[in-house]
Amino acid sequence: MANLGPNIEQLIEAFRCLPGVGPKSAQRMTFHLLERNREGGERLAKSLTDALTNVHHCQQCRILSETELCNRCSDEQRRHDQLCIVEMPSDVLAIEQATHYQGQYFVLSGHLSPLDGIGPEALGIPLLIELFDKDSIKEVILATNPTVEGEATAHYLSQLAHARQIHVTRLAHGIPLGGELEYVDSGTLSHAFSGRESI
Repeated sequence: MANLGPNIEQLIEAFRCLPGVGPKSAQRMTFHLLERNREGGERLAKSLTDALTNVHHCQQCRILSETELCNRCSDEQRRHDQLCIVEMPSDVLAIEQATHYQGQYFVLSGHLSPLDGIGPEALGIPLLIELFDKDSIKEVILATNPTVEGEATAHYLSQLAHARQIHVTRLAHGIPLGGELEYVDSGTLSHAFSGRESI
């Protein structure tokens, strides 16, 4: 990289911490803010500082929140006997936008991956076990991703729940609505076929 000065190079490098942002994209963003939108850059810097200072994890479900308990955990209208376990905070938003689910959530912020050093502690499993042991949860809905790690995480969590006589369900995986069989990958088709239901 040409010597652009330490401040510019530092800003380019800072943008590269974002997922999917390579050197060229980071350079474009930097030049855009410095040449065309300094006011937007100042807003971005303030918003980022405010968020990093004020946003933490909900003490119950671990979603990002500005209060000790997020609005879902503190909402008495929501069901407290259902717990949907997801990998990321964005999964909660996807479920909320697509369904009428009114239960509670637990956000793992990842999945089990021993090779990467991600074990139960990193996923908040001790806190989850505390929730299981309160005896108010009647159903655990496993909504981890249908990847090898997601499936392994779901299996581990189902064992923890079954040991406490909690009913466990898993999100259905299969053929997307409007999909055609010839274009569905073999893993998805196999999963859909083995999980077929009576109608």
